[in-house]
Amino acid sequence: MSSPAIVIIGAGVLGLSTAFELTRRGHRVTVVDPGGPNASRVAAGMVAPAMEAAIDDVSPDRAALLRAGRDLWPAFAQASGVAFARRPAEWRGGDVDGMAARLKALGFEARRDGDRVVTDEDGQIQPEQAMAALHASLGDGIIQGRVVRLTAQSDGWTIELDDRTLTASAVVLATGAGDAIPGSPEATRTLVENVQPIRGQIGVAKADLASHALRGPGAYVAPMTGGAVIGATMEPGRRDTVPDAAVGERLLEAAWRVLGRSPEPLDIEWRAGVRGASPDGLPMAGPAPDGAGLFLALAPRRNGWLLAPMVGAVVADAIEGRAPSPAARALDPRRF
Repeated sequence: MSSPAIVIIGAGVLGLSTAFELTRRGHRVTVVDPGGPNASRVAAGMVAPAMEAAIDDVSPDRAALLRAGRDLWPAFAQASGVAFARRPAEWRGGDVDGMAARLKALGFEARRDGDRVVTDEDGQIQPEQAMAALHASLGDGIIQGRVVRLTAQSDGWTIELDDRTLTASAVVLATGAGDAIPGSPEATRTLVENVQPIRGQIGVAKADLASHALRGPGAYVAPMTGGAVIGATMEPGRRDTVPDAAVGERLLEAAWRVLGRSPEPLDIEWRAGVRGASPDGLPMAGPAPDGAGLFLALAPRRNGWLLAPMVGAVVADAIEGRAPSPAARALDPRRF
């Protein structure tokens, strides 16, 4: 079998979305899936520019970027088979007036409904269905393996796996919060090593607790196939993925407050994953700072699903040598 023209290292949402975008543009792509925990599956699948922007109190420019990421989703979903739905999102409890004011100041539609704020600007995917759809769209373009070394060549890269060697004209590092791969150029290695790991814990409940995303201080509750998802912690610096019972109890207490209901017994599976974050919280997507034919698609903090179509398009454009879009300039890894 001939080696692929483009190798993507990593099979989370950013790696798979980039692979899908390149494949539908006619490129020959192989994704190297290292196996093991995948943070893209430990998620509620929020495509939520409004709530994320208001909760983090971001700048108007950042809010516009998140909104643009959401606007790519309908076409991306139709092409890939990912099920995307626009749904209301509510903020309950805490500073309701402040939340409403922030949403409106950032250009998002929002309305008061009693003691809550509702926006119709957000949406959701189901991570398991979405990952399955992206896998299916790539067919046999995904292989299992662990990359042990990269070596730059005059016309591309050699990618050494634990059981085989590939060559490619371009390589995309979509390695999440993982370690730098031996052989990575120095500046790229430094960028990857500076990605901050952030542990997140969620609970998947076998109960229909909400028909759309409900958020409040300390927790959210959102629908998920077969029940609901409760989340989520943000624990910087932690790489362990064993669920913490005490953390689960705190999340559950906050979730019942958001729901406005008395606690009741629930069948919950607790999950933990580690996502990566860049210093400014936006993904690094585009050309690596050194190494011709080397590109990055990683470190989206908690907006990997929201920004996946944008990251895929930005990286594909960079590989094709297209002029940078405003999104490409915002996500350029060389900004650090």
